[in-house]
Amino acid sequence: MERKLPRFAPAGPSTGTLAGRKRKGASLAPVAPSKRVARASCGWASLPTDIVLLVLRRVLTGGDIVDYIAFRAVCFYWRSCTLPLRDPTLRDRRLRPCRWVALCGGDAVRPDDACEIAFFNTRTARRIRAHPPELRRHRIVGFTDGLVILLHKSTTAVRVLHPFTRVAVDLPPLARVYREEVDRWWKHHLLAMNAVVCDSANSANSIAVVVWFPWREAVFAAEAGDSDWKVLYRGRGSSFLSKSMLPFQGKLYATSSASRQILQLYPPPLELDDGSPPVPVPVVVAHVPDVHIYSQYFLVESGGRMLLTVHLLGHERFALFEVHLRRRGGGGIGKLIPVKCLGDRALFLNRDRCLSVSARDLPSLMGNSIYFSLNNGSPVVLHSLTTGLSEDLAEHCRIHNMVDRIRPSVRPFTIADHLLTYCHPSEWAEGLMFHEYHHIPQSFKELRESIRAKNSKLRMPPRRA
Repeated sequence: MERKLPRFAPAGPSTGTLAGRKRKGASLAPVAPSKRVARASCGWASLPTDIVLLVLRRVLTGGDIVDYIAFRAVCFYWRSCTLPLRDPTLRDRRLRPCRWVALCGGDAVRPDDACEIAFFNTRTARRIRAHPPELRRHRIVGFTDGLVILLHKSTTAVRVLHPFTRVAVDLPPLARVYREEVDRWWKHHLLAMNAVVCDSANSANSIAVVVWFPWREAVFAAEAGDSDWKVLYRGRGSSFLSKSMLPFQGKLYATSSASRQILQLYPPPLELDDGSPPVPVPVVVAHVPDVHIYSQYFLVESGGRMLLTVHLLGHERFALFEVHLRRRGGGGIGKLIPVKCLGDRALFLNRDRCLSVSARDLPSLMGNSIYFSLNNGSPVVLHSLTTGLSEDLAEHCRIHNMVDRIRPSVRPFTIADHLLTYCHPSEWAEGLMFHEYHHIPQSFKELRESIRAKNSKLRMPPRRA
């Protein structure tokens, strides 16, 4: 039975005209931009140029890089109406998969072992599995605007990869500067490292990668084409330890652990000379208000704005501020404007990574709310800014009592479980859901041995004489 086309689809050639004919290759050759491309008289390629450009405009306005790739794949004529989408520098944010986050399988299978990353679009709820061949030899150490930051398991070289176009930017190995500034003998800090992508401070057509290590007072940076990493900041006591990092508009910002300040870590205020002293002091862009003596601070990008979220410990209350940064070349300190309502936004908070999504696009989430975890408490807590009440979402899906297993894994996982796990890179990188394995009891010996064996694949290269 012949399949009927939908009403909105242009008519294609009849099956009778194709009988007995061999399939021919593309008959349309590239022509100069000033000439109109010859089109077939039927099918999608028969749409007028004005209509095709209108569709393209809607894709660029409301879609993303994946929609752009699908648009170019429709036919040769549609492809000839667009520009190449490969940006070898990865600098153009329009070609980054900004709305895509990486999901965790929850089966203790690392993405680098499976050679697969499941991406989830926070606006359309679409899911795509990417299979970059580089995963087999690398460890995932960070995401920025959907770009994947990889660490080579044998050489410690860093690579930034676009998961959908396969464009990659390579950076030098970390081994030398890690031994000199972080740890000379042990690699456990390397296993917990974080990395983000920023705009290059020295070139308008390049990117930079900034790396740091939890509980170590050192921040490094390198740009495409550099031969080695530069030391941005060295420790100056506990006041330098950051609490929350946020890549925002090509720069890197952080909150300080001891002083109530928001700092700009990259670009640095002074030009570096191969990491040699003097090491610059971070730029103070705003002062954090004195809300409560015991508070946690989180920076998150929400709808193109930078928000500072203050968690008042012990009271389960939050204070939110929009950070207005000072303009380039202007003096003074940025302002913090109190925010009373998030609208339809839902925030997911963690020290390593924060996320903001729309509950209108993901109806299973609650708008004007915050998802977070409590130290030594519930791994998933929902706080409503509308009512001021909090709810323990992990009460009935905990698989252990901090000592022994009490129930099997509760499936399927919710969207909130996946997004909060994405904000906890340590658990995500192990293929474990955060609400289940935020703490791994000693009785889970097989899992602990498996993690230890996989971590042993990351090796520091031998020192050069």
